[in-house]
Amino acid sequence: MFAHPLTDTAELRPLEPWQARDFADFIARTRDHLAPWLPWATSITDEEGARAWLRTYADRQAADDGRICGIWLDGTLVGGILFRVFAAPAGVCEIGVWIAPEAQGRGLVHRAARHFIRWAFETRGMHRVEWRAFTTNTRSAATAERLGMTREGTLREAFPYLGTRHDIAVWSLLARDWKP
Repeated sequence: MFAHPLTDTAELRPLEPWQARDFADFIARTRDHLAPWLPWATSITDEEGARAWLRTYADRQAADDGRICGIWLDGTLVGGILFRVFAAPAGVCEIGVWIAPEAQGRGLVHRAARHFIRWAFETRGMHRVEWRAFTTNTRSAATAERLGMTREGTLREAFPYLGTRHDIAVWSLLARDWKP
């Protein structure tokens, strides 16, 4: 099976429908932490819901339209990364990430994102990788900056979530600016 080491005890590997129980358990234990930022953290409430959501990404991967991987630490799912948008003909993709509180501060998201960016540019020939987050998500902003991304601006009140319209910050990295 595919696995990419992130550290001696952490790895990045595909997150597939057959792992729905692990994903549902992860969501259940991190829901309060993830819910302020990620709609699926509140909408996925059981194993079947997790399986259905993961199946959409399996289908999207088959259509060359998305991809999802989990971040595993000591054999436990502690986070993930996905191409929320993957428009190969246009050469544009968008990365999304999440991590459990107990796994923060280890550089796992940074390493996983660098792997995804490298693959997008060097293997798939993408031109632009985007990163979007609520303007209030300072940890996400810091990660985008550490990845060398340029903040392009704010999409004002662009994302309705939990009864409020949120501003979304947009960062990008162009292939010509990528430093492996």
